[in-house]
Amino acid sequence: MSQVVFVLTPQVHLLDLAGPAQVFSTAPGYQLRYVAEASPVPTWQGVALQADLDWPALTTDDLVLVPGWRDGHGYFAPATLERITAHHTAGGTVASVCAGADALGRAGLLDGRRCTTHHDLQDQLARRHPAATVVRDVLYVADDRVVTSAGIASGIDLALHLVALRHGPAVAARVAREMVVYARRNGDERQHSAMLRHRAHLSDVVHRVQDRIDAGFAEPLRLGELAADAGVSERTLTRLFTAATGRTPLRYQQLLRVERAEYLIGHGSTVEAAARAVGFGDARMLRRLRARSLSA
Repeated sequence: MSQVVFVLTPQVHLLDLAGPAQVFSTAPGYQLRYVAEASPVPTWQGVALQADLDWPALTTDDLVLVPGWRDGHGYFAPATLERITAHHTAGGTVASVCAGADALGRAGLLDGRRCTTHHDLQDQLARRHPAATVVRDVLYVADDRVVTSAGIASGIDLALHLVALRHGPAVAARVAREMVVYARRNGDERQHSAMLRHRAHLSDVVHRVQDRIDAGFAEPLRLGELAADAGVSERTLTRLFTAATGRTPLRYQQLLRVERAEYLIGHGSTVEAAARAVGFGDARMLRRLRARSLSA
């Protein structure tokens, strides 16, 4: 089980903390910890939070996340910043929401990296940390295990992104559905995951069929079986699915196979081995679909 360690400062924003905490408590395999330099921790919204004064032992599988605070507040002692830096140096991931990016900057983790923060704080962040590249009008930015997000609710998007990286986008999509939020992606880059990219709709029938395809896209899936599971006809399923996602169920399954194959190839697999792993009989169909996606 991985730990998510939230580093709290006085006047922390509740939603900066609660959004990611809800995601990681909903996803499998996480233990949430809360640390601060003094406890209880007053929040900007008036609720006091209990936190540990001692940090847990960390491994590279753990995440350190700094939620934001009301502008003009928020302070970490050098020892806290050194702990954040040491976790990244050891190979761990660090993240921030909103004003929390300033703490990462003070820890030296934004120098030479892309980052973002709340739109009201972007100029301030750029002035304080001129060696960083502040990216505007995005939900979050990931650069070499340093992940920063914009204001308040974008912490949910950041957390879903991290869950997708570890567990796959199907798990992230299920968490998003349970939380009744859209599974959004970074605004300035192509939304790499089809499982998340095609979930921005409200059709429960299509969501149920996507759940089935997401879980078994490497297996043969018949349209009749999918329609029966959804309680509709094949024609109705095709119509609803295409209206919600822009693709037929078969095209959606093929897209998932190609994206997974691309991941495997990028991590050293041969085209032939990747094709078999995602359910193609041989590499010819995979090559054809890859060529089609490149020319699209």
